[in-house]
Amino acid sequence: MNPPQDLCPKSMRRLVLLGGLSLALPRPALAIDPQIWPRHSAVPGGVARIDLGPATERPRATVDGVPLLVVGDPIVWTALVGIPLSASPGKASIDVHAGTTRSEAYIIESKRYSEQRLKVSPKTVDLSPEDLSRHERERAHQVGVIATFTEPLPSTYKMEQPTPGRRSGSFGLRRVFNGQPRNPHSGMDIAAPTGTPVVSPLPATVIDTGNYFFNGNTVWLNHGGGLLSMMCHLSRTDVKPGDKLASGQRIGAVGATGRVTGPHLHWSISLNRVMVDPALFLA
Repeated sequence: MNPPQDLCPKSMRRLVLLGGLSLALPRPALAIDPQIWPRHSAVPGGVARIDLGPATERPRATVDGVPLLVVGDPIVWTALVGIPLSASPGKASIDVHAGTTRSEAYIIESKRYSEQRLKVSPKTVDLSPEDLSRHERERAHQVGVIATFTEPLPSTYKMEQPTPGRRSGSFGLRRVFNGQPRNPHSGMDIAAPTGTPVVSPLPATVIDTGNYFFNGNTVWLNHGGGLLSMMCHLSRTDVKPGDKLASGQRIGAVGATGRVTGPHLHWSISLNRVMVDPALFLA
């Protein structure tokens, strides 16, 4: 694993105890290393990399009680924080639990996303009572899925694109269906013909599969540490819950199931129960 970059602008910060000696570690000015994944992007829908400093054991960090993914080593630990698309710019903080509890602050920068207007079947916008009831049941089920947090943690965070094709910049788009505003687009769309193989972007365990009203045929993958992938609109599913997958192993094929305007893969990444931009994990 690449060491996390320093996000602290102070020239000197904490002390590290090595063999009984206290060594002051120089800390360089703020610099974002583009070769470290996920890339730092402290904006709504992005991932903030927050320096937690040195500790002999991995510290525990949370935001609003939700566990965060903490990476690194005893020299320096870094919390990876998924930022909701609904977050307001300004000061934010996480809680770090290491004997005592302290707060680590960071700044959420503003980002303006584009708007997209789509024409789809009216029945997928103005839901019948039966379809609305189905959607509410599915949403409650997926709230449980997205809360998954397991160990071991991923050994790498640099992901493989799950299917070949043109990657759209659709993450965060303010979507308007048939003239009616809806939630922003919370994933990456990859254009590909029906039947194109879809693979796991990292080693994973399959934790959920199903056919959902909006998402169509869907597979949820658990990469560990609260990092999940969701693949939607599949034409077929070739895995089942409990399957262990290597990076690049097939999970299904591109399709056009659910609410779509044509065949493509919708790929979402969830980090600490927040949908974040998959592009931050890709080279």
